[in-house]
Amino acid sequence: MKNLIQKYNVPGPRYTSYPTVPYWNNETFSKDKWIKSFQHSFIESNQKEGISLYIHLPFCENLCTFCACHKHITKRHEVEEEYISSVLKEWKLYLNLVEETPIIKELHLGGGTPTFFSKENLELLINGLLLNAIKHKDAEFSFEGHPSNTTKEQLQTLYNCGFRRVSYGVQDYNENVQKAIHRIQSFNEVKQVTDWAREIGYTSVSHDLIFGLPHQTKENVIYTINKTKELKPDRISFYSYAHVPWVKGVGQRGFNEKDLPKDEYKRELYEIGKQLFANLGYEEIGMDHFALKSDSLYKATQEKTLHRNFMGYTSNKTQLMIGLGMSAISDSWYGFSQNVKTVKEYQRLVSLGELPVFRGHILNEEDQIIRQHILNLMCHFTTSWSSEDMRISNIDLHLNQLKDLLDDNLVQLKNDTIYIPEHARPFVRNICMAFDKKLLKLKSDQKTFSLTI
Repeated sequence: MKNLIQKYNVPGPRYTSYPTVPYWNNETFSKDKWIKSFQHSFIESNQKEGISLYIHLPFCENLCTFCACHKHITKRHEVEEEYISSVLKEWKLYLNLVEETPIIKELHLGGGTPTFFSKENLELLINGLLLNAIKHKDAEFSFEGHPSNTTKEQLQTLYNCGFRRVSYGVQDYNENVQKAIHRIQSFNEVKQVTDWAREIGYTSVSHDLIFGLPHQTKENVIYTINKTKELKPDRISFYSYAHVPWVKGVGQRGFNEKDLPKDEYKRELYEIGKQLFANLGYEEIGMDHFALKSDSLYKATQEKTLHRNFMGYTSNKTQLMIGLGMSAISDSWYGFSQNVKTVKEYQRLVSLGELPVFRGHILNEEDQIIRQHILNLMCHFTTSWSSEDMRISNIDLHLNQLKDLLDDNLVQLKNDTIYIPEHARPFVRNICMAFDKKLLKLKSDQKTFSLTI
């Protein structure tokens, strides 16, 4: 395994989309094309399965140096109301483009720090979104909470608005690691917000942990998971730290690269975590996720309904996902669009009655087929091109890209179907890369992606 990690630990996408954002064709994209794509998808999917909403709430009081999200650092809470007003105006712009009332099946508040906002403003936001929409009978509403600033009142308010799932960013309990990533929070704070959520009635509490952080050791990972065991969250995200300091504005320069665990040692951190999670009764879900058998994510895996999009893995698949807020990404299945990346420009465009979209990609037929193959691999570790509607042109090109992976027993091929054996799941991103026609054709010497393993 050590030699394989060294061989395949190369920069590669996380595949929350295909094509991945660096390979979107912005030259042929236009806002009008995106609107037509959105309308077409809405007509197809709203009554059939409902739609998803992702709301990007970008404000944070402090900069966490591990974070690669688009955020706006401020301690001025007077920014809340104007921003929420802009989000609701953007939502109204989308409502004006369709005749039917939207049926919301999934709603997620991400960031940034959603719990930066007061309970009153969070309630204002959710009620505003639902005012001209219908809540799906199987709706799943979720949000990301910061353990250090999530209040019981916020949890209760969001519960009253229909939220039943909360995810807390824990990362690591070691003090040296926390100082390096500028994310100081105690176990007692995490315990308190976890206990509050369960007391109120949340049915799924998730903890986000990260391996590969600066100064992180095997002992740190074992300690963090042993503390996590005391709280037994319903699901756990165990992410590989993505070191991409060259991306403008991510702020990942608060430590030296020599402080980061490398290659096989970093992978060993994951394997230790994976074994400890298994001992605690968690099942591995897709890539980087673990869930108890009582959680909806595990049930979706068993029923082959697991889905992956810009929000990560989800048990509630919808064809259409609308992203509202600064930098938010929308997905119609036939196209992607991304909003402008600064709060000021976002609010300016919305105030003018314009969708704040600045780039995107409209998928052609081949894009859609490759996207489905990659989605199959990321969710179910297998895909097939035996049926006519799943055939890719120049399949030999992709099989040639798989040659080393086949020789190294990291993928199995039989009757136009490939399977990823359990021991090879750490290499799923590498296997997906073999199907990524944009990546193969347009490879760049510039730094673009984090390392795959």
